Amino acid sequence: MSKSVERVRLAAHAAGLEIEIRQMADSTHTAEDAAIQCGVTVAQIVKSLIFQGTDTQQLYLFLVSGPRQLDLAKAARLTGETLHRADPKHIRKETGFAIGGVSPLGHLIDIKAYADETLMQFDVVWAAAGGTNFVFPAEPQALMTAAKAEIADITG
Repeated sequence: MSKSVERVRLAAHAAGLEIEIRQMADSTHTAEDAAIQCGVTVAQIVKSLIFQGTDTQQLYLFLVSGPRQLDLAKAARLTGETLHRADPKHIRKETGFAIGGVSPLGHLIDIKAYADETLMQFDVVWAAAGGTNFVFPAEPQALMTAAKAEIADITG
């Protein structure tokens, strides 16, 4: 198991969230790929999107349901600053995760997180576990609590 996947497992355990990390046969790099591999709807896939504040350069994590898009205006109101997509190399350096494997948990830095309220309608959602074909299922509220994510209207 890679260091980043192990970091996710340890972070979940430390937060009181018991998870079973599964390695899928094929890539779960996109929400559509993950849904096929997990045997669920795309809406049950948690996309972990990292954006950067234009003023502070701070990174923010947005947990968004698979088919939905982050509304940057709503996100900016929550963070208090204009946002832009963070550079993938910067994301990897700061969080320890490569794009496609960014998890809601186990970041190298303390990162402010916001969660798409539509994820709360499901019994189970699936999130990346630190690698492009590693995922885990979780009850949405338990996952958002473990990720310290504020549940909000962040999609358009």
